[in-house]
Amino acid sequence: MGAYIVRRLLTAIPTLIVISMIIFSILKLAPGDPMSQFAANPSVPPEVRLNIRKQLGLDDPIPVQYAKWATSWAKGDWGFSFSSRTGVRGLVMQRITTTIFVMGLAFMLGLLIALPIGILAAIKQYSLFDQVATTLAFIGFSIPTFFSGVLAILFFSIKLGWLPFIYESNTAHDGLLGLVERMKFAALPVMILGLFQGATLMRYTRSSMLENIKLDYVRTARAKGLNERTVVMTHVIRNAFIPVITIIALQLPGLFGGAIVTEQIFRVPGIGSLLISSLTASDTPVVMSIVFIISILVVLSSLLADIIYGVLDPRIKFG
Repeated sequence: MGAYIVRRLLTAIPTLIVISMIIFSILKLAPGDPMSQFAANPSVPPEVRLNIRKQLGLDDPIPVQYAKWATSWAKGDWGFSFSSRTGVRGLVMQRITTTIFVMGLAFMLGLLIALPIGILAAIKQYSLFDQVATTLAFIGFSIPTFFSGVLAILFFSIKLGWLPFIYESNTAHDGLLGLVERMKFAALPVMILGLFQGATLMRYTRSSMLENIKLDYVRTARAKGLNERTVVMTHVIRNAFIPVITIIALQLPGLFGGAIVTEQIFRVPGIGSLLISSLTASDTPVVMSIVFIISILVVLSSLLADIIYGVLDPRIKFG
């Protein structure tokens, strides 16, 4: 197992290098100039703008710029934000904690909804519970989050006045009271994204359970006299969750993609809103760092899924 993990991590390095090269090239070739704000400022002389561009290396060839960025990023220096006038690493880390808090709660909510409902819907196939759960799941992942988010704001915030629709990261209290306040502010974005993720995962869970529950080994377990609970919990779920783990692992970095839309709706000061503002300002160092972090999460999530495969299914060997 240890040798397999090391080998996979070593394989991931050239993959991440290629991904970063492609992303960096696309951003550099895209229209927009990070120094445009200085160009619109008449108090900044042209020679000063040229000197700043030279110091930042903006006029260097793209391969040279990429080499400088990659070397600095590997050393922990993520560059300097053109728009925020601060270090990229501190800026991203400041925002990513909020995103992890909100999206982590949404991910857990999705799991708590999807797994038990998907299992019960498969066990009670074609029952009223199955039909209602399947219908709600179809509705859940068919409605985009930007639309359901607006509806939630209109109903829970404006009409009923139960929940705030603007996220506040700075609370008036510390400790447990501060955590409760943060969870109250995060309730709407967590609910919207969690229900969307849960609806998608519920369909995969139900489908995988139905595929396994009709196989020969399940009939054999029942023929041996095992009760239905033992058959489902010990045999069916363990095998049915192998493909579900793939979906869960890929949803982890996908939460950051969902954060881009959700954070804009609820004004969450997270990594998604930072990415949008940085793209608008052509702030390449910030955009590169955010996208590269998401790429790393995708690779690590895939590795985590492979490791869990081996735990769930002893037939899988790591050669």
